[in-house]
Amino acid sequence: MINKVLSPPSVEKIEKKLEIHGDVRIDNYYWLNEKENPKVIAYLNAENDFYNLKTEHTNKFQEDLFDEMKSRIKEDDESVPYKKNKYFYITRFEKGKQYPIYTRKKQSLEAKEELLFDVNILAEGFKYYNLAGLSISLNNKYAAFGVDTVSRRQYTLQFKNLETGELFPEKIENTTGGATWAADNKTVFYTQKNPTTLRGEKIFRHVLGTDPSLDVEIFYEDQEAFSTYVYRSKSDEYIIIGSHSTVSTEYRYLEANNPNGDFKIFQPRERDLEYSIAHYNGYFYVLTNKDNATNFKLMRASNSKTLKESWEEVIPHREDVLLEDISIFKNFLVVEERSNGLNKIRIIRWDKTEDFYLPFEEETYSAGVYFNPEFDTNIIRYGYNSMTTPSSVIDFNVDTKDKEVKKEQQVLGGKFEKSNYKSERLWANGRDGVKIPISLVYNKNTKISKDTPLLLYGYGSYGHTIDAGFSTTRLSLLDRGFIFAIAHVRGSEYLGRNWYENGKLLNKHNTFYDFIDCSKYLIEHKYTSKEHLYASGGSAGGLLMGAIINMNPELYNGVLASVPFVDVVTTMLDDSIPLTTGEYDEWGNPNEEKYYNCMKSYSPYDNVKPQKYPNMLVTTGLHDSQVQYFEPAKWVAKLRELKTDTNILIMHTNMEAGHGGASGRFDALKEVARDYSFILDLEGINAI
Repeated sequence: MINKVLSPPSVEKIEKKLEIHGDVRIDNYYWLNEKENPKVIAYLNAENDFYNLKTEHTNKFQEDLFDEMKSRIKEDDESVPYKKNKYFYITRFEKGKQYPIYTRKKQSLEAKEELLFDVNILAEGFKYYNLAGLSISLNNKYAAFGVDTVSRRQYTLQFKNLETGELFPEKIENTTGGATWAADNKTVFYTQKNPTTLRGEKIFRHVLGTDPSLDVEIFYEDQEAFSTYVYRSKSDEYIIIGSHSTVSTEYRYLEANNPNGDFKIFQPRERDLEYSIAHYNGYFYVLTNKDNATNFKLMRASNSKTLKESWEEVIPHREDVLLEDISIFKNFLVVEERSNGLNKIRIIRWDKTEDFYLPFEEETYSAGVYFNPEFDTNIIRYGYNSMTTPSSVIDFNVDTKDKEVKKEQQVLGGKFEKSNYKSERLWANGRDGVKIPISLVYNKNTKISKDTPLLLYGYGSYGHTIDAGFSTTRLSLLDRGFIFAIAHVRGSEYLGRNWYENGKLLNKHNTFYDFIDCSKYLIEHKYTSKEHLYASGGSAGGLLMGAIINMNPELYNGVLASVPFVDVVTTMLDDSIPLTTGEYDEWGNPNEEKYYNCMKSYSPYDNVKPQKYPNMLVTTGLHDSQVQYFEPAKWVAKLRELKTDTNILIMHTNMEAGHGGASGRFDALKEVARDYSFILDLEGINAI
């Protein structure tokens, strides 16, 4: 078990009064937000040293876990090729290398391979490297791409001549990483970020080979609650600028062959009106919540009449079906739906001769339409996996109804058999009468009882749904007797849009209550016990972790909190922090007293109190742009000050990375091994 002799690092307390609405909060660790202060860096390094000392007895176990996880991965792997504009594009990995290699072949898979980018070479000399937003011009000659070497999601946009292999001299800083090509093969549109808040706020037009200082600002999103972005329609006929907030959207469009023209507004923004658009055959297809369509419906508008009054209904709103997305093809429409928590893929021919669903048979699973850039095809590519079924990429022929598995994720190491694992979906009783879904998986040889260790994962914000998917790394838990479970709490859209609405703003407590009620259900039904129950969540899921251990710490033996959003009130009052103003419609604006009071009632940092807390591992990244490093740092300091137990509390800060952790595929596995070794060690399992 973990050594409990060593003392944690001390951290200075400097009182700061924070007052609003006549309420005063005292923050003794506010000063930890001074990133340039040597004392702050020294403290983070001291915490890392403490982490290393407290876990050094698991170092060999972590290495063994890493080797075990790595052994399951096909190191010399490649993606299923997809065809776009006469070329097949392939991403592959080579044995022993951390980063992808991007290639293509013209017309045929038997053609000579053209190397686009070997990220392993580009990443040399960098501790973090991410190439993103790869986009090819319509004439197939040029590539635009973004590079982030800090892990703060501020990308430098660059361009490459794919015929000569030469890079263009211009570099455009502080972008979102992507670029959209106009039909002239020399003009691109890109999004620039606010340097402080990192909000995508400006769209620029750039001409290849010219000085970026000459770029023309096309659009400025002046409303801080909105972010803007640009893309090209699948029909290739339009360049589209989108503006998005939590509860409202707006689009502008321009013919792709007229890059110097003026963008037209599709439908002006209105609060609580959300819509997205796709173009086909003289119409824009509009996925929208217009007229209180909570679960969304599909409408269409002609190219010349785009205001909402002219929209025609294509698929009506349904109370029990969430309309998630559409994909447009020449001869049919593909609709992605969610019903009773499960993904459905629906195919509707434009001539109305067919309307059917793809069959899925497992009790709980994840399925979704894959990248389908080709417009004139009878093949739909989709992905499928479950908690027991490795990920598959499948081509479905709409004409013949045949399907071809193009690739199934290989699980190497010789031990994996799908039949060795069982998956279930349970329905926990919520305190307000709702039924909360839980997806879980375990090895068939695991005896389920109050002594069974169980890791319960949760997120529950932004309407983001965590589906029941497969994980090769998770096998390291399952094969050691763990159950892994996902609590599909309110705040996601697992059971439709209302499931999200009932877990945000003034209803946010439901997210925490649901997770706690799922925990109690699993204990009461003897899937585990409080001595063997572990909880895990990251980012907004880290907020969930912080809230539940303030409310019911006795339920959990250990908690993994990754990049946790735990200082909710202070962060949401600071509009200089990335994402703050754009998220008032998710959490509330604490400048309004009712939202302030609600946030303060659950904010993990503000509600730490003298009581016993579970064993905890907290992880963060120094360069995190979404949850600043100082939130978990302050939280850990305050927990150490007030908690009344002798349970382990350790924090690890990745001094080279941000919100997503390490950039290399193997380095990322080391982080999983680190987390798993913590809870396995608490169970007394610390050897392979």
